[in-house]
Amino acid sequence: MGEGITIKSLLIDLDGTLYHGNRMIKGADLFISQLRTDRIPYAYVTNNASRTPELVAEHLVGMGIEAVSHEVYTSALAAAQYVAQQSPGARVYCIGETGLRQALTEAGLQLVQEQPDYVVQGIDRQFTYETLAAAMRWIREGATFILTNPDLQLPSHDGLTPGAGTIGAAIEAASQVKPVVIGKPSSVLMNYALDRLNIRADEALVVGDNMLTDIAAGAAAGCKTALILSGVTTQANMEEHMRAVGVKPDLIFENLDELQDWIKEELK
Repeated sequence: MGEGITIKSLLIDLDGTLYHGNRMIKGADLFISQLRTDRIPYAYVTNNASRTPELVAEHLVGMGIEAVSHEVYTSALAAAQYVAQQSPGARVYCIGETGLRQALTEAGLQLVQEQPDYVVQGIDRQFTYETLAAAMRWIREGATFILTNPDLQLPSHDGLTPGAGTIGAAIEAASQVKPVVIGKPSSVLMNYALDRLNIRADEALVVGDNMLTDIAAGAAAGCKTALILSGVTTQANMEEHMRAVGVKPDLIFENLDELQDWIKEELK
Protein backbone atom coordinates (compact mmCIF):
# COMPACT_ATOMS: atom_id res chain seq x y z
CA MET A 1 0.00 0.00 0.00
CA GLY A 2 1.02 3.64 -0.28
CA GLU A 3 2.21 3.86 -3.88
CA GLY A 4 2.01 7.37 -5.24
CA ILE A 5 1.60 9.02 -1.83
CA THR A 6 3.67 12.16 -1.31
CA ILE A 7 3.60 13.91 2.06
CA LYS A 8 4.92 17.21 3.36
CA SER A 9 3.59 17.07 6.91
CA LEU A 10 2.27 14.67 9.54
CA LEU A 11 -0.72 15.17 11.85
CA ILE A 12 -0.06 12.76 14.68
CA ASP A 13 -2.51 11.39 17.23
CA LEU A 14 -1.30 10.93 20.81
CA ASP A 15 -2.99 8.37 23.07
CA GLY A 16 -2.74 4.94 21.49
CA THR A 17 -0.28 6.18 18.87
CA LEU A 18 2.63 7.64 20.87
CA TYR A 19 1.66 6.50 24.36
CA HIS A 20 -0.81 4.58 26.47
CA GLY A 21 -1.74 6.76 29.44
CA ASN A 22 1.61 7.50 31.11
CA ARG A 23 3.56 4.84 29.20
CA MET A 24 5.36 5.65 25.97
CA ILE A 25 4.80 3.26 23.09
CA LYS A 26 8.05 1.65 22.01
CA GLY A 27 9.86 3.73 19.39
CA ALA A 28 7.75 6.88 19.77
CA ASP A 29 10.67 8.96 21.02
CA LEU A 30 12.91 7.86 18.15
CA PHE A 31 10.14 8.40 15.61
CA ILE A 32 9.63 12.03 16.63
CA SER A 33 13.37 12.64 16.92
CA GLN A 34 13.85 11.41 13.36
CA LEU A 35 11.11 13.68 12.04
CA ARG A 36 12.95 16.62 13.63
CA THR A 37 16.27 15.50 12.20
CA ASP A 38 14.77 15.15 8.72
CA ARG A 39 12.96 18.49 9.15
CA ILE A 40 9.59 16.98 8.32
CA PRO A 41 6.86 19.31 9.65
CA TYR A 42 4.41 17.70 12.04
CA ALA A 43 1.86 18.52 14.69
CA TYR A 44 0.33 16.67 17.60
CA VAL A 45 -3.44 16.62 17.08
CA THR A 46 -5.54 15.47 20.02
CA ASN A 47 -9.19 15.28 21.02
CA ASN A 48 -8.11 16.00 24.60
CA ALA A 49 -9.69 19.31 25.61
CA SER A 50 -8.78 19.22 29.30
CA ARG A 51 -5.08 20.02 29.00
CA THR A 52 -3.50 23.18 27.65
CA PRO A 53 -0.93 22.75 24.87
CA GLU A 54 1.75 23.49 27.47
CA LEU A 55 0.56 20.62 29.67
CA VAL A 56 0.29 18.24 26.71
CA ALA A 57 3.88 19.07 25.76
CA GLU A 58 5.00 18.55 29.37
CA HIS A 59 3.30 15.15 29.39
CA LEU A 60 5.14 14.12 26.22
CA VAL A 61 8.49 15.42 27.41
CA GLY A 62 8.00 13.60 30.71
CA MET A 63 7.90 10.32 28.78
CA GLY A 64 10.95 11.21 26.71
CA ILE A 65 9.15 12.43 23.57
CA GLU A 66 10.33 15.80 22.24
CA ALA A 67 7.56 18.40 22.20
CA VAL A 68 6.86 22.11 22.57
CA SER A 69 3.48 23.70 23.07
CA HIS A 70 3.17 25.30 19.63
CA GLU A 71 3.27 21.81 18.09
CA VAL A 72 0.11 20.80 19.96
CA TYR A 73 -3.37 21.31 18.48
CA THR A 74 -6.27 20.34 20.72
CA SER A 75 -10.02 20.12 20.25
CA ALA A 76 -10.30 22.93 22.80
CA LEU A 77 -8.27 25.30 20.59
CA ALA A 78 -10.29 24.31 17.52
CA ALA A 79 -13.58 24.76 19.38
CA ALA A 80 -12.56 28.20 20.63
CA GLN A 81 -11.55 29.30 17.14
CA TYR A 82 -14.78 27.91 15.68
CA VAL A 83 -16.95 29.91 18.10
CA ALA A 84 -14.82 33.06 17.80
CA GLN A 85 -15.08 32.97 14.01
CA GLN A 86 -18.84 32.43 14.15
CA SER A 87 -19.47 35.06 16.85
CA PRO A 88 -16.52 37.19 17.97
CA GLY A 89 -16.72 37.98 21.68
CA ALA A 90 -19.67 35.63 22.22
CA ARG A 91 -20.99 34.67 25.64
CA VAL A 92 -20.08 31.06 26.45
CA TYR A 93 -21.27 28.68 29.14
CA CYS A 94 -18.22 26.41 29.48
CA ILE A 95 -18.49 22.84 30.72
CA GLY A 96 -14.88 21.75 30.89
CA GLU A 97 -11.50 21.96 32.52
CA THR A 98 -8.45 24.23 32.35
CA GLY A 99 -7.51 23.57 28.73
CA LEU A 100 -10.95 24.45 27.41
CA ARG A 101 -11.52 27.46 29.64
CA GLN A 102 -8.12 28.92 28.75
CA ALA A 103 -8.65 28.37 25.02
CA LEU A 104 -12.04 30.08 25.08
CA THR A 105 -10.75 33.06 27.07
CA GLU A 106 -7.69 33.50 24.86
CA ALA A 107 -9.96 33.51 21.81
CA GLY A 108 -11.69 36.62 23.20
CA LEU A 109 -14.87 34.85 24.32
CA GLN A 110 -16.75 35.69 27.52
CA LEU A 111 -17.25 32.91 30.06
CA VAL A 112 -20.66 33.39 31.66
CA GLN A 113 -23.12 31.55 33.89
CA GLU A 114 -26.29 33.16 32.52
CA GLN A 115 -27.77 33.76 29.07
CA PRO A 116 -24.96 32.32 26.94
CA ASP A 117 -24.87 32.35 23.16
CA TYR A 118 -23.04 29.01 23.20
CA VAL A 119 -22.72 26.00 25.46
CA VAL A 120 -19.25 24.57 24.86
CA GLN A 121 -18.62 21.22 26.49
CA GLY A 122 -15.58 19.00 26.91
CA ILE A 123 -14.51 16.54 29.57
CA ASP A 124 -15.50 17.79 33.03
CA ARG A 125 -14.69 15.54 35.96
CA GLN A 126 -16.71 17.85 38.25
CA PHE A 127 -19.86 17.55 36.11
CA THR A 128 -23.06 17.69 38.18
CA TYR A 129 -26.81 17.37 37.77
CA GLU A 130 -27.05 21.14 38.22
CA THR A 131 -24.63 21.65 35.31
CA LEU A 132 -26.71 19.29 33.17
CA ALA A 133 -29.88 21.20 34.04
CA ALA A 134 -28.27 24.55 33.19
CA ALA A 135 -26.91 23.28 29.87
CA MET A 136 -30.31 21.84 28.98
CA ARG A 137 -32.00 25.13 29.77
CA TRP A 138 -29.62 27.35 27.79
CA ILE A 139 -29.60 25.07 24.75
CA ARG A 140 -33.38 24.78 24.70
CA GLU A 141 -33.54 28.57 24.91
CA GLY A 142 -31.39 28.89 21.80
CA ALA A 143 -27.72 28.61 22.75
CA THR A 144 -25.64 26.67 20.22
CA PHE A 145 -24.34 23.37 21.62
CA ILE A 146 -20.66 22.73 20.83
CA LEU A 147 -19.01 19.41 21.77
CA THR A 148 -15.21 19.41 21.75
CA ASN A 149 -14.99 15.68 21.06
CA PRO A 150 -17.34 12.69 21.02
CA ASP A 151 -15.06 10.19 22.80
CA LEU A 152 -17.32 8.09 25.02
CA GLN A 153 -14.46 6.58 27.02
CA LEU A 154 -10.99 7.63 28.13
CA PRO A 155 -8.10 5.37 29.11
CA SER A 156 -6.65 5.85 32.59
CA HIS A 157 -4.35 4.00 34.96
CA ASP A 158 -7.50 2.41 36.46
CA GLY A 159 -8.92 1.36 33.09
CA LEU A 160 -11.58 3.15 31.06
CA THR A 161 -13.41 6.21 32.39
CA PRO A 162 -16.32 8.24 30.91
CA GLY A 163 -15.23 10.72 28.22
CA ALA A 164 -16.57 14.04 26.95
CA GLY A 165 -18.92 12.20 24.59
CA THR A 166 -20.66 10.51 27.50
CA ILE A 167 -21.39 13.87 29.09
CA GLY A 168 -22.41 15.20 25.69
CA ALA A 169 -24.82 12.30 25.26
CA ALA A 170 -26.52 13.24 28.52
CA ILE A 171 -26.84 16.89 27.46
CA GLU A 172 -28.15 15.86 24.04
CA ALA A 173 -30.72 13.55 25.63
CA ALA A 174 -31.88 16.27 28.01
CA SER A 175 -32.01 19.10 25.47
CA GLN A 176 -33.02 17.01 22.46
CA VAL A 177 -30.46 18.99 20.42
CA LYS A 178 -27.48 17.44 18.63
CA PRO A 179 -24.16 19.25 19.16
CA VAL A 180 -21.74 20.63 16.61
CA VAL A 181 -18.80 18.23 16.99
CA ILE A 182 -15.30 19.72 16.70
CA GLY A 183 -12.92 16.85 17.46
CA LYS A 184 -12.21 13.67 15.54
CA PRO A 185 -13.99 12.07 13.63
CA SER A 186 -15.20 15.54 12.58
CA SER A 187 -13.01 17.28 10.01
CA VAL A 188 -13.11 20.57 11.98
CA LEU A 189 -10.07 19.78 14.17
CA MET A 190 -8.07 18.52 11.18
CA ASN A 191 -8.90 21.62 9.15
CA TYR A 192 -7.81 23.76 12.10
CA ALA A 193 -4.45 21.96 12.15
CA LEU A 194 -4.04 22.27 8.38
CA ASP A 195 -4.72 26.02 8.57
CA ARG A 196 -2.21 26.44 11.40
CA LEU A 197 0.45 24.55 9.44
CA ASN A 198 -0.51 26.38 6.25
CA ILE A 199 -0.63 23.21 4.17
CA ARG A 200 -3.18 21.61 1.86
CA ALA A 201 -5.03 18.48 2.94
CA ASP A 202 -3.48 16.39 0.19
CA GLU A 203 -0.01 17.27 1.53
CA ALA A 204 -0.72 15.87 5.02
CA LEU A 205 -0.58 12.35 6.43
CA VAL A 206 -2.82 11.72 9.43
CA VAL A 207 -1.24 9.14 11.75
CA GLY A 208 -3.41 7.40 14.33
CA ASP A 209 -4.44 4.17 16.02
CA ASN A 210 -8.20 4.54 15.75
CA MET A 211 -10.16 3.99 12.52
CA LEU A 212 -13.30 5.40 14.13
CA THR A 213 -11.74 8.77 14.99
CA ASP A 214 -8.24 9.47 13.63
CA ILE A 215 -8.58 7.82 10.23
CA ALA A 216 -12.21 8.87 9.75
CA ALA A 217 -11.29 12.50 10.52
CA GLY A 218 -8.30 12.44 8.20
CA ALA A 219 -10.39 11.06 5.36
CA ALA A 220 -13.16 13.60 6.04
CA ALA A 221 -10.63 16.42 5.75
CA GLY A 222 -9.17 15.04 2.50
CA CYS A 223 -5.84 13.96 4.00
CA LYS A 224 -3.92 10.77 3.42
CA THR A 225 -4.09 8.42 6.41
CA ALA A 226 -1.81 5.93 8.14
CA LEU A 227 -3.25 3.47 10.65
CA ILE A 228 -0.87 2.23 13.35
CA LEU A 229 -2.05 -1.04 14.94
CA SER A 230 -0.94 -0.02 18.43
CA GLY A 231 -4.19 1.02 20.06
CA VAL A 232 -7.94 0.94 19.48
CA THR A 233 -8.00 -0.60 16.01
CA THR A 234 -6.30 -4.00 15.78
CA GLN A 235 -5.95 -6.77 13.22
CA ALA A 236 -8.92 -8.44 14.90
CA ASN A 237 -11.38 -5.53 14.62
CA MET A 238 -9.93 -3.58 11.67
CA GLU A 239 -12.42 -4.81 9.06
CA GLU A 240 -15.32 -4.10 11.41
CA HIS A 241 -14.02 -0.57 12.04
CA MET A 242 -13.56 0.07 8.31
CA ARG A 243 -17.15 -0.95 7.65
CA ALA A 244 -18.37 1.25 10.51
CA VAL A 245 -16.82 4.43 9.08
CA GLY A 246 -16.95 3.52 5.39
CA VAL A 247 -13.32 4.41 4.68
CA LYS A 248 -9.99 2.61 4.47
CA PRO A 249 -6.60 3.94 5.53
CA ASP A 250 -4.11 4.67 2.76
CA LEU A 251 -1.38 2.97 4.78
CA ILE A 252 -1.38 0.35 7.53
CA PHE A 253 1.58 -0.32 9.81
CA GLU A 254 2.10 -2.67 12.74
CA ASN A 255 4.13 -0.05 14.60
CA LEU A 256 5.93 3.29 14.35
CA ASP A 257 9.16 1.61 13.23
CA GLU A 258 7.42 0.44 10.06
CA LEU A 259 6.06 3.95 9.43
CA GLN A 260 9.54 5.40 9.95
CA ASP A 261 10.99 2.95 7.42
CA TRP A 262 8.31 3.97 4.92
CA ILE A 263 9.11 7.66 5.42
CA LYS A 264 12.82 6.96 4.86
CA GLU A 265 11.98 5.37 1.52
CA GLU A 266 9.84 8.38 0.59
CA LEU A 267 12.75 10.72 1.28
CA LYS A 268 15.16 8.91 -1.04
